[in-house]
Amino acid sequence: MATTFAKKNTAAQPAAAAPGGPVPITQDAPRRRRRPVVVGAGLALAAVGALLAVWQVDEAGNRTPVIALAHDVKAGEKVKKSDLVVAQVAPDAALAPVPVSRSGDIVGKTAVADLPKGTLVTDSSVREGSPVAKDRDTVGILAKPGQLPAQRLRAGDAVALVHTPQDDADVAKGSSTQKTADTINAIVVGVSAPDANGAVVVDVAVAGTDSAPLATWAARGAVTVVLKAAG
Repeated sequence: MATTFAKKNTAAQPAAAAPGGPVPITQDAPRRRRRPVVVGAGLALAAVGALLAVWQVDEAGNRTPVIALAHDVKAGEKVKKSDLVVAQVAPDAALAPVPVSRSGDIVGKTAVADLPKGTLVTDSSVREGSPVAKDRDTVGILAKPGQLPAQRLRAGDAVALVHTPQDDADVAKGSSTQKTADTINAIVVGVSAPDANGAVVVDVAVAGTDSAPLATWAARGAVTVVLKAAG
C-alpha cells in the first residue's frame, strides 16, 4: 500500500519587523517652533543698531572746523599763525569756538590768560593790543586771600599795587600824622592757579623805576592788589 505524503508548503513567509529597530525619517518629522518673543527681540535689536549707525554718520557729518591751540600760549603773548590748529567739533550751544574762517581775526591778538595746548579759541580768549609786558619789567607777587579781589584777575587788567606795611619797621618813624600809602600802577600779565592755602602768584608789568621797590614790598608780603574800575 502506497503511502502518499502531502507536500508541505515551504514557501517563505514575510518576516515580522524586529521590535525596537530604527524608525525611518520622513518629511513629516516635527519641526522646532520659534518663539515669537525671541523673533521680535532680534528684530528690535537690528532696528536699534541701524538707527545708531545712521545717527553716528549724521553726527560725523555735522562736525564744524574750529580753531584750537597747537601748543601752550602764555598770558600776554601774541597769538601767531603757527600757534593755531584746526579741530573738528560737534555744534554745542555751551561753546563759542572761533570758526576756521575767522582765524585772521585771532592772529596778532594777545592771550588774556594762559592757554594750554588743545584749548578751543574763543573771542574772549584774546584781546586787541600788544603784549602787556612789552617795554616793562615783570614782577611776581605772592598774594594771599585778603590781598587781592575775590574776582579773578585776568591778563590785561589795570591794577593799583598798594604798599601795606605789616609792622613798624616799614613805617616812617617820628611821624605823628598818617602817611598816604604808596601806590604803583601796573598791568596784570598772568595769574597762577591757587595753592592749597588759596594763595596765587600774580605777575604784573610795571615801569622799570617801580620794579625794585615793588619787589621789596612783595618779598615782605606788604602789597595789596586793587582792581581798577574799567574805563
